[in-house]
Amino acid sequence: MADMKVLLYYENESLIQMSGIGRALEHQKAALASQSIEYTVHPTDDYDILHINTVGLNSELMIHHARKHGKKVIYHAHSTEEDFRNSFKLSNLVSPLWKKSLVSLYSKADAIITPTPYSRSLIQNYGIELPIYPISNGIDLSQYVYDEEKVLAFHRYFHLSENQNVVIGVGLPFERKGILDFVEVAKRMPEVTFIWFGELNPIAVPAKVNEVVENYPSNCIFPGYVKGPIIQGAYCAANAFFFPSYEETEGIVVLEALAAKQQVIVRDIGVFESWLKNGVSCYKGCSNGEFRNLLEGCLKGNLPHTGKQGYEVAKTRTIEVVGQQLRMVYEAVLREELLDDMALGKVEQSVK
Repeated sequence: MADMKVLLYYENESLIQMSGIGRALEHQKAALASQSIEYTVHPTDDYDILHINTVGLNSELMIHHARKHGKKVIYHAHSTEEDFRNSFKLSNLVSPLWKKSLVSLYSKADAIITPTPYSRSLIQNYGIELPIYPISNGIDLSQYVYDEEKVLAFHRYFHLSENQNVVIGVGLPFERKGILDFVEVAKRMPEVTFIWFGELNPIAVPAKVNEVVENYPSNCIFPGYVKGPIIQGAYCAANAFFFPSYEETEGIVVLEALAAKQQVIVRDIGVFESWLKNGVSCYKGCSNGEFRNLLEGCLKGNLPHTGKQGYEVAKTRTIEVVGQQLRMVYEAVLREELLDDMALGKVEQSVK
């Protein structure tokens, strides 16, 4: 197929840069570059495909403009009603309106990309009948290779001793992300240091979350949003990555932990069912009691470490794999053809 140019569009980029969607933008840029696919992030540039990633008034106007000029539209469905609930203040109250907005916008595309088969099933249940392709947000493995300098930077930043047991969690401080459970488990394990990376304006967070973050136990640390060598060193040096989220469309932070060969402990929820195997690439729990037992088993060495197999999972979702899959979807949309899931799956299988 002749060369194509893609417009990667993100509305209010400055507001989402600390979220998973913000990291997805950087991953998309790298994925397209890995396949020598020309792209732009400037809406006034010419393009063949609008690859839109956000929901809002400007996003809707971009779709209208693309249609007016005969361009193809691919919507990257990072958001669902399910992962909107239990996040911001009043999110549960307005979630039906949020879903209605999602359906209206997603339905305007030629095709939809969403990170996992699970999130695709949610969108299909909304009644949207467009082609929906599951493609991971991807991971840059090179950023999470063990690096003694980064590990040292992490230990220095938090004044940690070499033999100190440390459990980390990463994400916006939403109830939906499991931050309340993270703190509750920390209370039950006072001899272990628990660090949660991620921040959000307290005005946007429900009072009960703010209360927990402001009155945390002495073995908890909330450093806010941290990037670069410190967080990368944390992924490499921590004894476990604990992510008790109740709902995700994929969970980029889980991919980051897997890429670092970290011991991963997650909640047993639908999004992880198809690609994370309990006891092989991670450990899954359903309650704070189970999480405590799993963490203790991992920290004491009574449970086998799953880092090696977790890394094998991350290898199937690299930036290069995502780039190849995006190219396949772009070309199928330009040809106005349907793409078989098996074709996308063969790309992942090729790296196993």
